[in-house]
Amino acid sequence: MKLVVLYRHPEDVSAFEAAYAAHLKLVDAVPNTQGYTITRFNRTLGGENLYLMFELHFADRDAMKAAMNSAAMAAVGVDARRFGAETISMALAAEQ
Repeated sequence: MKLVVLYRHPEDVSAFEAAYAAHLKLVDAVPNTQGYTITRFNRTLGGENLYLMFELHFADRDAMKAAMNSAAMAAVGVDARRFGAETISMALAAEQ
């Protein structure tokens, strides 16, 4: 299981990267995770102008539920608002 967050290309990349580094410190405090993967896109071939994909990994559905209901994840959610709803798309996913 994983949480996937897609970020569209920011107007100010330097400001985004500084804010995102601080955001990741909050993510590090979320319990029941198995780490995360960050992918920075080189070029968008179609669709949205994507900049970054974040994947937060969990062992299973129960671990994901526990993490998503934690106070640490609530803090991540509050902080994520600074990136703006028009900047972020989120989804829960299972790899096959």
